[in-house]
Amino acid sequence: MKKILLPTDFSGYALNAIFTAIKLQHQNPCHFILLHTYEPDTRNISSRQNSVRAGTVHDAMRQDSLNKLERTLETISKVSNYDAHTFSVKAKSGDLATVISELIPKHDLDLIVMGTKGATGAKQIFLGSNAVRVLKKVRNCPVLVVPRKFNLQSLRNIVLPTEYAHFFTKNQLDPLVELAETWQSQLLIFHVAQEFKLSDHQIANKKILKERLGRINHSFYKVTIHTTVAEGIIDFANEQGADMICMIHYGHTFMEKLTQEPVVNKVGFKTEIPLLVLPD
Repeated sequence: MKKILLPTDFSGYALNAIFTAIKLQHQNPCHFILLHTYEPDTRNISSRQNSVRAGTVHDAMRQDSLNKLERTLETISKVSNYDAHTFSVKAKSGDLATVISELIPKHDLDLIVMGTKGATGAKQIFLGSNAVRVLKKVRNCPVLVVPRKFNLQSLRNIVLPTEYAHFFTKNQLDPLVELAETWQSQLLIFHVAQEFKLSDHQIANKKILKERLGRINHSFYKVTIHTTVAEGIIDFANEQGADMICMIHYGHTFMEKLTQEPVVNKVGFKTEIPLLVLPD
C-alpha cells in the first residue's frame, strides 16, 4: 500500500491539493497522512523563562492542530468514497521542510503532495516559499506541487523535460509510470536544449529512457528555447495542453536553478498545472 504525505495549513489551496492527491490515486490502495506543522514563538516563551508556560503553549498549539486535522478529515470523508484509502493525522512542531525530511524514512513515504498559493504579491508565480524550501531539502522522495486553482479532470498529457545528460536508474521513473498507467496518459518527452545533436552518452540515455517507459505511450519533441528554460517548459506544456509537468531533481541543472529564490521571484514558474519532482 502506498503511503502519501499531505502537508496542510488548513487553507483552501492545501485542501485542493489533498483532493487532487486522493483523486489521482483513485484506483490504488493508499494510506494518506495529513500533516500540520506549527512553530511556537520561542522569543516570547524564553523571555518569560518559564518552562511550564512553554509546555502549556506547546500543548495548546498541538491540540489546536489535531482538532483542525480531525475537522479536515471530516470534510474529506464527505466527498471521498474510495474504500481502498485510509487516513491518519500527524501534528508536529518544527519547520515544514525539516519535519517532512524526518518523516520520509520513518514512514517509508512514497509521495508528498502539497498545495501552493504562489509567492505573496505575485499571483502568477507558481512556486511559493514553502514549496521551494521543501523541493530544496527533500531529495529522497517524489514531491507533487499543486497550484491553488488546479481542478483535476484528466491526466491525458504529461510533459517530461530532459537533457538526456543523466542515466535513468531503475525505479527512478516509477511514480511517473504508475500515474501514466492509472490514467492512460501520454508522456511528452521534451528535449531541453539550444542545440539537438546528441552525443553517444545522450543517445545511450535516451535508449534507456525508452526501455524504462515500457508500454507507456510516449513521444519525443525538440523545441529550441529562445528564452529561459522555465519559460520554454511552460510554453511547451501550454501548447500541448498538458495536465502535469514532471522533472527529475538532478543537481546543477535547470531544476536546481528553478528552486533558487531569486530565479523564482524574477522569472516565476507560471503554470496552472501540477509539478511532479522526482529524486535523482
